Amino acid sequence: MKQHQAAELETLFNTKDKRNFSATRFIAITSGKGGVGKSSISANLAYGLHKLGKKVAVFDADIGLANLDLIFGIKVEHNILHALKGEVSFSEVIYQIEKGLFLIPGESGEEILKYANSGVFERFLEETNVLQDLDYMIIDTGAGIGGVTQSFLDASDLLIVVTMRDPSALMDAYATIKLNAKTKNDIALIVNMTQSAKEANAIYERIKNVGKEKIPNLRLHYLGHLTQSTTITKATRARELFYKAEPLSASRLQIDSIIKQILLVETKLFGGNNVEQNMLQAESTFNSFLRRMLGYL
Repeated sequence: MKQHQAAELETLFNTKDKRNFSATRFIAITSGKGGVGKSSISANLAYGLHKLGKKVAVFDADIGLANLDLIFGIKVEHNILHALKGEVSFSEVIYQIEKGLFLIPGESGEEILKYANSGVFERFLEETNVLQDLDYMIIDTGAGIGGVTQSFLDASDLLIVVTMRDPSALMDAYATIKLNAKTKNDIALIVNMTQSAKEANAIYERIKNVGKEKIPNLRLHYLGHLTQSTTITKATRARELFYKAEPLSASRLQIDSIIKQILLVETKLFGGNNVEQNMLQAESTFNSFLRRMLGYL
């Protein structure tokens, strides 16, 4: 089953019209509240895309709880704040995890916000050539809404909301979806820590049905679910990726399924031969993304 699913993913990736997928795709992953496994999903999705042969970077934009370095199991000496202060070059805060997979560590305090309107960001744009030919940038944002987190969500190509069955998590996820639907018609959903696929699908249907009534422009795309698993718990405690540590696990199969859905949604949203759309996509580089993000601040 594992080999069959991996083959399906590779076929889906390799048969795309390359003209429509040559620019970086920016995927922001967020949640209405903390504790729903958002960062673990971000890291494992990034690794899964990387294993498909794509060049991927992960930007730890979770101000307040930047911890992707721990999840990837690497030691970082500097983060983006050090670069913004001019203490190190921006190239020094881009860490290669494996060939073609990079991490940009974030800062767990809000001091980064004071640089939002600073010309210092221009140096970042000039020094990050290694990121200019990325296929995907996964942005792990903070939970909740407002401030710099919202600017990342606004500037992203695809917004993924992670939730779980806890009632407060569902309410906060819906609030996040409702707010972002003001600027995005298409938003995606992942349901984490479920008991079964049936339960996860019921959660999606519940949110979709409420959204259909209250947010008529919304198209909510269901990407899939992750069930509660000792595989994920063990990997989290060991500070490693479950996708890599347990290649035959149900959790990895579920991530592969989510990746497949992401690719299908991406094709639906950005595929086709619309010349104007393709020209806009050609401008989708890390530099242009940062410019868009700063414009929302």
